[in-house]
Amino acid sequence: MATVTADALVTARERRALVVSPALATAAVCSIGAGAIHAAAIGVHSEHRQAVITFTILAAVQLAWGMLALLVSNRWLALVGVAANTAAVVGWVMAKTSGISFIDGFEDSESVQFADLTAMVFAAIAVVGALVFAVTGLRATRFGKPTLAFSAVVVTAITIPAMVSAGSHAHAGGHGGSAEAAGHEHEATGTPEGDDHGHAVVAPVEYDPNKPIDLGGVEGVSPEQQARAENLIAITLLRLPQWADYKTAEAAGFASIGDGVTGHEHFINVDYFDDGQILNPDRPESLVYEPQPDGSKKLVSAMYMLAPDQTLDDVPDVGGELTQWHIHNNLCFTTTGQVAGLTDAAGACSAPLVKGPEQPMIHVWITKHPCGPFASLEGVGAGQIKEGETRLCDTAHGGH
Repeated sequence: MATVTADALVTARERRALVVSPALATAAVCSIGAGAIHAAAIGVHSEHRQAVITFTILAAVQLAWGMLALLVSNRWLALVGVAANTAAVVGWVMAKTSGISFIDGFEDSESVQFADLTAMVFAAIAVVGALVFAVTGLRATRFGKPTLAFSAVVVTAITIPAMVSAGSHAHAGGHGGSAEAAGHEHEATGTPEGDDHGHAVVAPVEYDPNKPIDLGGVEGVSPEQQARAENLIAITLLRLPQWADYKTAEAAGFASIGDGVTGHEHFINVDYFDDGQILNPDRPESLVYEPQPDGSKKLVSAMYMLAPDQTLDDVPDVGGELTQWHIHNNLCFTTTGQVAGLTDAAGACSAPLVKGPEQPMIHVWITKHPCGPFASLEGVGAGQIKEGETRLCDTAHGGH
């Protein structure tokens, strides 16, 4: 009687200690590794809220499922792991081939890198392992503790360097790539972090919208100012083309001010003038088109504007010496919003013409410009700058 009882206790103890099948245990450990890598990548994508949310959810699900799968052997739980990690694999394939259009920050495809490849491989292994368990159940040979420990050590040894790599992940650079790519371009200038003087240590390069953005090489520009300026260009390059067809813009409330004869035609949307949003290519106050010989219009720039009650004393520091805001205080408009002349010597418009608003504005060019990506127009269209400033012409980054 005593012998039978002892054997029963041993069997029960072994059952508790060796409850996870090899397939499910492998899937669980790999899911935890993939989740840890995705968690490490969250901070790098901080400029894009949707990307942050996506990585956070994915990391949380992979980590939680992996830990739960080590404690509970359940076919339905295994299928949840199959679904979650399959989504991770499919998302990786989309991000590397065509981009993910519905997630801000992943619209453009990216090259394969060690961190994301490792996370994808772990997720794929998790899919296979969980699927095997869901089909075979507990009939497979049960996992011993040494085997489980070995798997955990191997996955950890690979996960740690992948997490480090994820923390310095490089994004696509073509066409500005993304705001994230631009946000880290200042590292290439060799300017030490925290150096408020931002002394140039490398020669500046021409601004080309089709190449990685690098506004380095301008003395007096801090790394933070350079990063902000590059970020603004990058998000504008990425989002402004939604207004490439001026008819789409008109349908959204934009209207031409009738200045196409100057070579640049401005479309404005008064609904965006005082909406509490600035420097937003999804809600730009003004769009600039170049009339083409065939009658079409080419989108070349955004002209972001502050609220009508703000002045040049209120402008934000976007890029220090790289950027310059201006106003228009000498234009006269018809009652229908068409520019029709200039003010007289007293600064007034002849009736029935009226003066337009004088809120500060700044161009962000998505095409090359001889005076750089933030250049104002020439002549009357250049507007007026703050007293004491010199007209900006950033020839260091000017395109030809």
